[in-house]
Amino acid sequence: MNNEVIKKYEYHPWANSRVFAKLHELPSEVYGQEIASVFSSISEVISHIYQVDGMWLSVMSGDAFEETMKVIENLKNDIEGKSLDQMEDLHNQMAHNYRSFINGLDDPDQPMTIHHPHYGDMEVPVTDLVEHVVNHGTYHRGNITAMLRQQGYTGVPTDYILYLYELPGS
Repeated sequence: MNNEVIKKYEYHPWANSRVFAKLHELPSEVYGQEIASVFSSISEVISHIYQVDGMWLSVMSGDAFEETMKVIENLKNDIEGKSLDQMEDLHNQMAHNYRSFINGLDDPDQPMTIHHPHYGDMEVPVTDLVEHVVNHGTYHRGNITAMLRQQGYTGVPTDYILYLYELPGS
């Protein structure tokens, strides 16, 4: 059971690593360059993905809303002024944390209750929350592609099907 959740999750760090590899190929100023877009720089998008990944890991781990808010603030402080290499390392560590969490689950389809002060309570399995994390990252990697194009560079293909083709035994 956890193998399927891990397989679906692994697309997220796979796609992130492709984006990081592309960014390493480009002039260093591309990462932090201010542009008029959804985010003001690619570095902000990379930071946002990281913070939201950490937030959802906190939620999935059963932290109360207030504790999750503290996690977000700590992550925000931790990434302040980080370089592309440092952010890549942090993303890799976050992926490791997700793998450990998912592998430690008895049943990822077991519903858990999450609470949000505005939206209320919801019963949801961890598998759905992992899918949300992956989907959120996909959306923002699309933002990065658009931002790269605004700066005169091509993006990098990160389609799920390409990930599937790269899996062993494909």
